Order: sequence, then structure tokens, then C-alpha cells
Amino acid sequence: MLDRIITFALTQRVFVLVLCCALTGFGWRAMNNLPIEAFPDVQDVQVQIVTQMPGIAPEEVERSVTLPIEREMSGVPRQTQLRSVSITGLSIVTLTFADGADDYFVRQQVLERLGNVVLPPGLQPTLAPLSTAVGEVFRYRVDAPPNTPPYEIRAIQDWVIRPAIRIVSGLADVVSFGGSLKEYQVSVDPYQLKRYGVTLDQLANAVAANNANTGGGLLRRGDEALVIRGVGIFGSADDLTRVVVTARNGRPIYVGDVAEVSIGERPRSGIVAMNDGDDVVQGIVLMTKGQNPSKVVADLKLKVEEINSRLPAGFRLVPFYDRTVLVDHTVHTVVENLLVGAALVIAILAIFLRNLRAALIVATVIPLSLLAAFILMHSRGISANLISLGAVDFGIIIDSAVVLVEALMVKLALERDDTNPMHAGASWRLQALKTTATELGHPILFSKAIIITAFLPIFTFQRVEGRIFTPVTYTVSLDRKSTRLNSSH
Repeated sequence: MLDRIITFALTQRVFVLVLCCALTGFGWRAMNNLPIEAFPDVQDVQVQIVTQMPGIAPEEVERSVTLPIEREMSGVPRQTQLRSVSITGLSIVTLTFADGADDYFVRQQVLERLGNVVLPPGLQPTLAPLSTAVGEVFRYRVDAPPNTPPYEIRAIQDWVIRPAIRIVSGLADVVSFGGSLKEYQVSVDPYQLKRYGVTLDQLANAVAANNANTGGGLLRRGDEALVIRGVGIFGSADDLTRVVVTARNGRPIYVGDVAEVSIGERPRSGIVAMNDGDDVVQGIVLMTKGQNPSKVVADLKLKVEEINSRLPAGFRLVPFYDRTVLVDHTVHTVVENLLVGAALVIAILAIFLRNLRAALIVATVIPLSLLAAFILMHSRGISANLISLGAVDFGIIIDSAVVLVEALMVKLALERDDTNPMHAGASWRLQALKTTATELGHPILFSKAIIITAFLPIFTFQRVEGRIFTPVTYTVSLDRKSTRLNSSH
């Protein structure tokens, strides 16, 4: 079989060149579409259930929220681990699944079971975004005009910037930090409550009942139908002040009679400081699991420029962390190593073989093998990162080509007879090449197979260790396979 392949490659050289051109084209396309990351994502398939219960002690959170969720989540298909954390006002239940589990399938299973959990009234558990520990790809702060209240900056972030950024393809969520939350605060005067005979429950119910719009059906007028609606949503603090709580002796008692209404801030438990700014608002952008960070950040930068052009005067998004900086450093390191390694290989071969053409022929195996490896990596969904590309060893890549070319040069030098006119033509050199390739084909093939077999135990790794070391073995094995084919050609 190997003899036929060698004979075909030597007799159909034009076809082999066409295959090399096709390999270059598909390899280049695969390289451009290959996800480029700084490091591999080693996190297990996880689903986190987050439930907020403000002001409640950890014991009550554990008893009322965490335990009911854990009981219901026991036995979810392909689940390997279930753990939880309960702190003041917050419950986080984390489910870990087996390798290969589909993220969307397990999230659907969790959502189906979450509907059966009985929790205290008013609690709404949610799933954490479909991201990972290395999903943070972008950070920015929101600059505003001087003397702008922190809650106004946070309002711009939450209601204008965050929804606009979330529409970028490949993003899981945008998390807001810093600033303060704007509130309409009703500061009750207990003496006025006693004076007018109003209770806190009456006041709270009145505020809640009057903050709503309602529909009144249709009013026919000839061939027209007019929609009737009642508008009751608060538009300002004055609207809240004029809400009627009750009536005494025919006189309405308003909220403004028993309380002071103002716009204020929700009590804060921390701040975000940066450089000389003691209180800034920042956004953290999380990428969806499995996306290409380079492409996602490139689209995100375009969206940031668009948002900056539409923000109110004085407001601006200022990025201060960008994953592509780390990716570019990684790519630069890998490319520099590849170029330096290729140059050293050509120089060493030219020195020892004393034939520049032979050195260049051997060196062509490097890009062809890498392009073929990129095609196979793309088909397997393996990203290009410092670990997977760092496994490229030029000595391993070109050893077969060096053995074959050196053996051919020795054979040509020893058997050449200038007095024989048959040794002056190309047919004799092709016959010598065929003989050399046939003799060395099987040893080269078995040497590659032995090296790949040595990596088989690493392919059995699972979980975190498998995600760290498996890309290395795939890259090395694919390079070995590609080198063998390119050396034969």
C-alpha cells in the first residue's frame, strides 16, 4: 500500500502540487476560523442557581432556600457533584456534570426541576450566565461630568449601556459594579402617623396600589373605537406625595401629610475605586462559553464606539481591560517561537547538508504540517492557545523529512556515475527517490506510530487534567500524522 502511494506521488506530481495548494487554502481558512485564546478553559460543565433573600441570616437562607433546591436537584441526569453556599441574603447552589454533557441540555433539566421547588413568597431563583471562570473578556468604566450623582451614573449604566452591550453576539452577561441604586424614598414621620391615625401597612398598601396603569376597555364612537386606560405610574416624587392613603372626616390624607418623599440612594456595602477615582461605575463583560474571544471583543469594541456616540454629553465608556491584549501577547510569543525555530532549522540543515535547496525542501514540511494540523484542530474544536501551540516541536516535525532527504542525498552521491549517461537524466533521480522512499517508508511510519502510541495514556485523562493536557497530545499527534503525509509527498 505504501509503495503504491509513493509511486502515485512520483508519477502524478502535478496532482500532488494541487493537493498541497488545496491543503494550504483549507489550512489558512481553518487557521483564521480557529478560536484563539490565551489559555484553555478547564472548568467543568456547571450550572449555578442563584437566589437572593435580602436581610435574612445564613441559617434561614440555608433552611428556607438552599435545602429545598438541593433536594429537588438531586438526581439530575449526568450530575457528578452538588454543593452550595449560603451567606447573608444569598444562596448559591452549584451543580457539576460529567465531561461531554451539553450545557443547554443540563440547564434545561435544571430549569424543569426548579419549577417544582417550593420557596417563600417573593423569591425568584435564577441561573447564572452560561460563562466560565475565564469568561471575563472586557472591563470598562463610565466617565461622567463632574458633580454627577453616583446613582445617575449607575442608572445610565443599567438602563442605557448594559442593554446595548448585551446584544453583541457571543456575550453571556454584563455585570454592573459601583455607584449606587436610585430610589424614591418615603421617610415616615411617626408623629404624623399617630396624628392622622394611619398605620404603616396602610401607607405601604396605598403606595403599592397607586403605582400602576390599568385598562378600561373600548369606547365606541361611530365607526371608531377609543381605548380607555388609566395612567397611574409614578413619574416624579410629587406624584408619590399626592397619593391618597385614607380619609378622615371627609378629608383625604396624602402620603405627603405623614411622610417626606425624596430621591435618594440605596444603602451601600462597598464602592469601586480606580486610580484617583474614589467612586466609579464599571461594567464586566462575560463571554458565552465556547465562543472565540478575539471575535467577540472585536465586535464589542465596535459596539462601544457606537454607544459612546449616542451617550449624553459628558458620559463616555473607557475600557481598561481587554482580553485581546493577553491573546495578542500569546500569539506573538507563539509566532516568534515558530519563526525563530524555522530559521534555526533551515540554518542547521544548510550547514550540515551543505545544500540550501535541500534545507528549504525540508523546511516546507513545517508550514504544511502546521496547516494540516490546524484543519484537524478546527474539526475537533480545539482552540489555539499557549499550551496547544506550545507543543509544536520542530525537531519532531521535520525528523522524517530530514531522514528521507539526507538518505536521498547520500544515495545520489554514492551511486552517481558521471560516465554513465543514464545518471544524467531526471528519470534516474526519480528512481533513486522512489527506492529511498520505499526503503525508509515503513521505518518512518512505525516511528511515528510509536511516538503517537506513547501519548495514548494522556488521551484517557478526564476532567481538568484532560482539558489541560489533551490539546497538547492532539496537536503533537496531528503534527506527526501531517508530517508523515507531507514527507511522503
